[in-house]
Amino acid sequence: MESHLPAMDLHLPPSLPPEFPTPPAEPENRRSRVPKLALVVALVVGTAFVAVSWPVIMNQRKAADRTFAIGSLKQMNLALIDFDQDYGRFPDASTITDVGSATKTTMLLGDRTSNELFRQLVAAGNKSEKIFWAPSPGHRRKPNDVLGTDALAKGECIHSYVAGLSTKDSPRAIVAMASMIPGTTRFDPVPYDNRAVVLRIDGSAKPESLGKDGHINIHGKDPLDPSMPCWNGKAPDIKWPE
Repeated sequence: MESHLPAMDLHLPPSLPPEFPTPPAEPENRRSRVPKLALVVALVVGTAFVAVSWPVIMNQRKAADRTFAIGSLKQMNLALIDFDQDYGRFPDASTITDVGSATKTTMLLGDRTSNELFRQLVAAGNKSEKIFWAPSPGHRRKPNDVLGTDALAKGECIHSYVAGLSTKDSPRAIVAMASMIPGTTRFDPVPYDNRAVVLRIDGSAKPESLGKDGHINIHGKDPLDPSMPCWNGKAPDIKWPE
């Protein structure tokens, strides 16, 4: 008798009923997914850590840079005092001839920038350029202490300078500072966490808070304002670095 049932493919595996649960993954498949999952978790955790810690790291760096800048100003103060004892005042246009004659220096002694005026301190005996520099964005290259005609080249000085002063002037007058915006009496708030670092004639070197406009703000007053008593009604003769 001939059968009318369809032929069965004996090579196909039996299918499971719909309600039958999906078999668990083989152990080797689970193991292959573990490293990928761990990598994703590590990336997520690492990104979150950087996002949280980056502001803290940057603030610590700015604090360290600020401390370095204050230290360099304190060393500069010693050089200024020695210079004042020898030449009767701090470096300015009036001391160029005397310094050139006394030291026979080959350095360019001008009075347009703080670099040019600070070369008088180098010619007079200071043997390192590092006291005129501090780390800040755009000024991370350290001075190379190559003196002579290459002393205090562009970028090797960060401090602005007030020319025309001496130890006889007001002890509270600012004589050097960073990080000033060239051509202005305002400061860049980025390098030192919204602060300026200043050296006064009395030898004190410290950070000062900045107002929203970038000027130093001490009890609502700018110590570089010509109306301050220490300037005797004249605007400070500020020389900016190259």
